[in-house]
Amino acid sequence: MEKPHRQLRVWRDSMKLVEKVYDVTHRFPSEERFGLVSQMRRCAVSIPSNIAEGAAKNSAADYSRFLTIAIGSVAELDTQLELSKRLTFLTEEDHQNLDNQLGSISRMLVALRRSIRNSR
Repeated sequence: MEKPHRQLRVWRDSMKLVEKVYDVTHRFPSEERFGLVSQMRRCAVSIPSNIAEGAAKNSAADYSRFLTIAIGSVAELDTQLELSKRLTFLTEEDHQNLDNQLGSISRMLVALRRSIRNSR
């Protein structure tokens, strides 16, 4: 079976982001396991998952809709990263690295969605 999402840099980069989020949240306080940690991990996983699901769809409108959901997850994770920094669960360096990765992914998603919409 062909897997078109695997050809997309944004999918590959978002998979790396998931790995990094799992790594840094592993060091969060244990009382956050069912709170912020769980939410951040679900949010991060949602990004490449929605890219993949959208890429598997047969219509540009469906693909665009799933990319929009992924963009929403990016915004949600951005907020959670900022909160984690403010609560001192994340170091400044980890926050900056994740923020840079997230910004890059966001720009790629917006550009891909624009490209999909313009292909109609």
